[in-house]
Amino acid sequence: MYIIAIAWIYVIFMMSITESTVVAGIMTFLMYCVLPLIIIFYLVRSPQRKKQRQAAMQAKNAAVAANTPSESASSPESGSDKD
Repeated sequence: MYIIAIAWIYVIFMMSITESTVVAGIMTFLMYCVLPLIIIFYLVRSPQRKKQRQAAMQAKNAAVAANTPSESASSPESGSDKD
């Protein structure tokens, strides 16, 4: 994936240096290279971000479950009637 992005950057860079003005070259590079690559990388990484978010949520839930006392130990029906 990265080799394709590097090749695309090279092609657009060559396009941008042949523009007639510096401003046109910068705009060509930004609009044809930077913006599309940002969008593509964002879309490609979305499944990975989803997995990371789910793993973080599971770790958080596991930590909360480990820190809360069990209900059976705190219930009055646990067998410790001292009347």
